Formats: sequence, structure tokens, C-alpha cells
Amino acid sequence: MRWQYRTTVLGLCLLAFFVTYFARMAISPIVPFIVADFAVSNTAIGVALTGMWLAYGLSQFPSGVLSDRYGEKPVILVAVGGTVIASVLLAFSPVFAAFVVFAVLLGSVAGLHYAVATTLLSRTYDELGRAVGIHSIGGPLAGLVAPVAAAWVGVRFGWRPALALTLVVGVPVFALFAWRVRPTEPRRPDQPMRERFELAALFDLISRPAVAFTLAIAMLGTFIVQGLLTFLPTFLVEHHGYSATLAGTAFSGFFLVRTVGQFAVGDLSDRYGRDIVIGASLFAGAVGLFGLVAGDTRVTVGVAVLAAGLGSSFFAAIDPRFLDQFGDTERGAGFGLVRTCYTVVGSAGSVGVGLLADLFGWGAAFLVLGGLFSITFLSLAVNWAFGLGY
Repeated sequence: MRWQYRTTVLGLCLLAFFVTYFARMAISPIVPFIVADFAVSNTAIGVALTGMWLAYGLSQFPSGVLSDRYGEKPVILVAVGGTVIASVLLAFSPVFAAFVVFAVLLGSVAGLHYAVATTLLSRTYDELGRAVGIHSIGGPLAGLVAPVAAAWVGVRFGWRPALALTLVVGVPVFALFAWRVRPTEPRRPDQPMRERFELAALFDLISRPAVAFTLAIAMLGTFIVQGLLTFLPTFLVEHHGYSATLAGTAFSGFFLVRTVGQFAVGDLSDRYGRDIVIGASLFAGAVGLFGLVAGDTRVTVGVAVLAAGLGSSFFAAIDPRFLDQFGDTERGAGFGLVRTCYTVVGSAGSVGVGLLADLFGWGAAFLVLGGLFSITFLSLAVNWAFGLGY
């Protein structure tokens, strides 16, 4: 088979996403070392990481505006290069206040990648769902690799070298992307950027019924997934009494299913339609979360973890559903805007699940997540059954 340029673009977009995700996932396993070194509380480090994820979400919309003005390639290069620089600065933070600032900076530059890479792929591929699914593999793949690598380096050499690992993976990807990906023609090179931030125009984009409906599902789904990413291992330890090692192994299985599921969900959405595949994914997630609470054997819980991982793969179909609603000149800013909306709202999943667990216990918290998955599935089912057209 002849290697095609579009395959190069897809592969390098995947690697760029891997780098931006790797940098963020490398922090979690070394949090105890950071807390001990700076002599701060877990709440303080939680504030830093919340700031990082909020900055990640908020930068999605400006990234789309920037790509419309300058083209996708420069923005992705800034995302990858900025992620490397921010990670190195984070590793050399002299005081905790600087660590917080650099964590927010890391989230800001890392957030420039995803929406822009997706719009670049929409220019390159007709089978957008499949392309987005393959591109999305970079995230869960980093989720498999980064915690293990960072923990290994952190135990042996300290948390600072562990954070600097992003330099090792990021520099080659930056160089390859700069060398092999061609510049693209900006969609709106002459329009003043301030016009793109006018509230009336922004509201018009997200108030369209089909976009608003998709956005509501994406917000709820992101809330659920963020809660799972933060607390699934803790849930397995506290609710089922599993060892940290067994919980970590199950969490790796969750990411493994996400890695495969992103490709499968995206590809199937091209073949059979967005909604039926999104609905099937969300239904699997609901079954998985209810199974996590009710399961009383390791086999049952293991299957439930895999189903929850499949449910969290719905992004590979819902992102193309957004792009289907926008015209070519709207895709950069429009997709960036909805990414900002559902990422920022969804980032509350960590706080929400933690609060529910503190007030009502881990079982109740995960039952609520299962209920939210059910609501998203039923919404799609009603939309399809009654032909509402959202």
C-alpha cells in the first residue's frame, strides 16, 4: 500500500495529542512527592490541578479562532512546543506559587491542540469519525504510558525529572510535525479577531437546536468521565476493598478499552450514523457504572470496568457530530467554542463526585454517574424515536 500524506497528518496529530496528554497525566502519580517537597496540603495541590484543567478547557475556543486566522499548523506547533516548555518550567518550580502558575500555563498551551487538530483532520479526511477516533487514541495511550513512566522515574530520581519526561517525548514530535505537515490556508485570515469574540455571534453558534442538544450530552458525558478518571481507582479500593495494585491494574484496563474504543466508536459512527453509535457507547457506560456498584465478584467488576471504558469512548463520535452542524468557515471557532463549554463544565466532575462520595458514600456517587449516563442515552433514544431532528 502506498503511504499517503493524510496518514502522515493523522499520525502526527495523534502523537501531538499524546504529548499534550502525557504532560498532564504525568503529574498525578507523583503528587505525594510534590506535596512533601513543597510542604503543602492535598487541597493546595488540588487547586493547582483544577486550575490546569480549567485552563485546558478555556483555551479550546481561542485555539479555534487562532487557527481560522493563521492556519492549523502554527497553533499545533505552539501547543506541542508550549507543552514541553511549560513542563520543564513546572519541573524547575522554585516555590509552590510558581508551580501553580506553570500548571495553569501547561493547561493553557496543551488545550490549544485538540480542537485545531480535529478541524485539520476535517480538511484531510472524508471519513471524519474514523480519523477523529484514531486521533483520540493519543489521549488514552498517554494515560497508559505516562503514569507508569512518571512513577518509575519519580521513585528513583524525584518528581522533577519525572515531569521533565515530556521533553523526551515532545521535542521529536515537534520536529516531525514542523518538518512533515504542510501549512494550511487560514479560513478567515482578514477578519479582526475581536469580531470572533462578540457574544451575539457566539450565542448564535451554540443556540442552534442540534448544537445545543449535542452540547448538553457532551457536558454530562464529560462530567461523568472526569469523575471516573479522578476516582475510579479510589472507588475500587474504598467500595470493594481491592488493593491499590489491583485497582491500578483495573484502571489500566479501563484506559486500554478507551484506546481501542476511540477507534471503533469513530469508525462505526461513519458507517452506521453518529447517534446510534453514541447511544450504544453511552448505554454501555451506564451498564458498566451500575455493574461497578452492584458487582460482587472480581469478574463482574472487571467486565463493568471494561464497559465503563467503552462508555467513556463516546467522544470519538460526538466530536464529529458537532462538526456536522457547522459550515466550513465555522468549524474552527465553532468546534473550539463547544469544546471549551463541555470541557469546562465537565471538569466539575472531579469536585462533584468527591462531594457526593463524602456526603453519601462511593456507591451512591457512582450510581449518580450511572444515572447521568442513562439520561444521555435516553435523550438520544427519544430524539431518534420521535424524529425531533436535534
